[in-house]
Order: sequence, then C-alpha cells, then structure tokens
Amino acid sequence: MVLVLHATTTNKNAFKALITAEYSGVKVELTKDFQMGVSNKTPEFLKMNPIGKVPVLETPDGPIFESNAIARYVARLKPDNPLYGSSLIDFGHIEQWIDFSATEIDASIGAWLLPRLGFRLYLPPAEEAAITSLKRALEALNTHLASNTYLVGDGVTLADIIMTCNLSFGFKYILTKSFTSAFPHVERYFWTLVNQPNFKKVMGDFKQAEAIPPVASKKPAQPKEAAKPKPKPEPKKEVKKEVEKPKEVAAEEEEAPKPKPKNPLDLLPPSKMILDDWKRLYSNTKTNFREVAVKGFWDMYDPEGYSLWFCDYKYQDENMVSFVTLNKVGGFLQRMDLARKYAFGKMLIIGSEAPYKVKGLWLFRGTEIPQFVMDECYDMELYEWTKVDINDEAQKERASQMIEDAEPFEGEALLDAKCFK
Repeated sequence: MVLVLHATTTNKNAFKALITAEYSGVKVELTKDFQMGVSNKTPEFLKMNPIGKVPVLETPDGPIFESNAIARYVARLKPDNPLYGSSLIDFGHIEQWIDFSATEIDASIGAWLLPRLGFRLYLPPAEEAAITSLKRALEALNTHLASNTYLVGDGVTLADIIMTCNLSFGFKYILTKSFTSAFPHVERYFWTLVNQPNFKKVMGDFKQAEAIPPVASKKPAQPKEAAKPKPKPEPKKEVKKEVEKPKEVAAEEEEAPKPKPKNPLDLLPPSKMILDDWKRLYSNTKTNFREVAVKGFWDMYDPEGYSLWFCDYKYQDENMVSFVTLNKVGGFLQRMDLARKYAFGKMLIIGSEAPYKVKGLWLFRGTEIPQFVMDECYDMELYEWTKVDINDEAQKERASQMIEDAEPFEGEALLDAKCFK
C-alpha cells in the first residue's frame, strides 16, 4: 500500500510523516511539483481539506489532515510499533511530549518568526511574550534532557520525531547559536536526532540560522499622478533584496500596526534613582565593593520610586541536584527579561551539599512588584516574596550582603550567585 502525501519537499510538518514512515517501513510518497498557494487551492485539494492547510495524507480509506494526526496514523500502520513505546505509561508520555511540542515549542516559534517574515502583524509586545514563552518551554525541555537521551525510553519514539521537526523550523530560521547555547541539552538532543540516518534521509544536511531575520517592511501603494515629462536617466542604484521567506509557510493578511501601549511603570513620577546608573556602578566596581557599590546603592535608593524584595524558593527540599538547581535559577532569570528595564536582582544558591537553598533580592520600579511581572513570569509563584523594611537594620544588612555576594551567607557557603541587570 502506497500513501500519497500532499506537501512541498521542504515542509517540516511533512517531515513528521516521512521520517515516521522510514522508521516504520511504510511507503509514503510526496506528490510531484506541489506548489504552495496553487496546488492547495485546487477543488481536488479543498475536497480533502476545506481550509487548504498542508500537509494532507491520501489513504485508501480517505484523506487525513493535521501533521501530528498523519504521523500517528503512519506509526500505527505497523503493529506494536516501538515508536509508541513498550507500555501504557510510555504511550502516555509520548502523547504528552507530542502535545507539549505543538502547544509550547511550535506555537512559540511561530509567534516569534512569522510576524518577522511578514506573514502576521508584527507587534513588539507580542514578540516579547513569544520569546518569553519559548524560553520557558526550552528551559523545561532542557531540564528533562539533562538526564535523558530521548524524550521517552532509550530510543527514538514518535515524540522525538515530532519534537525535532518542530525544533528544526526554529533552528533553521531564527534560533541562532547565541540563543540556543543557553539550552545545551536541547542542542545536543537536536543535533543527535537530525543526524540519525532516517532523519537525514528526509531532511538532508542541516544548517543553523546565523542571524535573526529583520522585520519585513510593507511599502504602501503610491497614488497615481498625472503624466510628467520623463527626467534624464540617472545611474542605477543598487536594489536591496528582501529577506527570503520560507516557501512552506502560508501567507496571512496583515493589519495596520497598532501603537505600542505604554507600560504603567513608564507613567510613574520621575525618581531620583536612575536604574542604569546603579547597574553601571555595580558592574564597574572591582575593589572595595562594600564601600563603593553597596554604599552607592543606599545613597541612590529611592523608596518612593522603587521597592526592595526578598524572595525565598518555596520548595527548597526539591533542590537535590546542583546543576538542576542552577538551571532552575538561570531559567528564572531568562524569563525575567521582560522586566529588564525596570528591575535589578541577585539570586543566591546556598549550601555545600543538597538540599540547596535558593534565595534572592530584587529591586523593582514602583512601590509594589509590577503586576505584569506577576502575570507573565510563572516563576514568581514559586517564591515567597517579602518587602524589605529599610528601617530595620538587620534587613538592610541582609540586603547588603546579598548585593555583594557575602560568604558565608547566613552561616553557609555559596554554591553560586547570579545577577540580573
């Protein structure tokens, strides 16, 4: 039985079915000369999928659309296919990672990339949210892969095929090395999979994006004017080429850009404390840190324009592995990127043996923790937050010690100290 897959040769969603077929010994053929925007608009194609989405699998029993459903169908054509694991719990975990790949990885990559290529409306706040969501997902994936070669079990499963194909879209077009280096286990996993023979047979040689594509510009049409005498010819100017858009991405209509809403913190009365000045002092102080930087902080601090907060991780007993604890804190700081303009933070990982303690000190613009940070950074709920009373000398001294990474801290050695600035 030969199955016919309607898609282009570069469609990462088509790759899911083709790689699954290689592992399963199933014959799947791509239609020849498939053209996006042409082949998928024909009456024959729309009969198989009324909204014209690609890919579609043509089977003897009827067509199937949606790439993950197609991959599942192909896998199940082989009885007891190891791509679905060897137990019911394996099956559940495979389905879990397939859903995670679709809703957390693929959706976030698309929300970041497609507006830059001109297929969706580009809005900076939406891009920031997409990047934050993607970093959160990759951090979770990175933590899982720190102790697992594959997503489920000891070999390739359908979850790995779908995850790798979704990651490939990002690695190819927008996830540069400088971005992915923060997730070393994801990098190792991705390059291991794309170089497996069955993957390479379908995907070919793979090259990572070298730069984030610029935002595509759309020039408005110029109104026609009355004919004018032709001017003398001028030397030809070099025409800049527009960024090439992936052929497999279906174009969507753009709307007029909307003005970026102001952050409520930008509307606060001016503060005598200039956050960038403090960050510069912190970064440039190399000696006499307590006398220069810490003293400078308290001289600058404005309790009417800023607030200081202690944070303590709620689940310290879970911090049994040092590198997992460090990754957890690193992921939190990455997800706080959305507040970089309005915050400064110190995170201490405390202890010479497990369980490690995670505690921090944060400076926020405004007299309360900004609501948008509480809403958009899920890590905030993992910590107990206590406002620093600067009139309490003990609390003020504790804050000073956290700023300067004093060791021992509260009687214990520091495993590491991380700064957000």
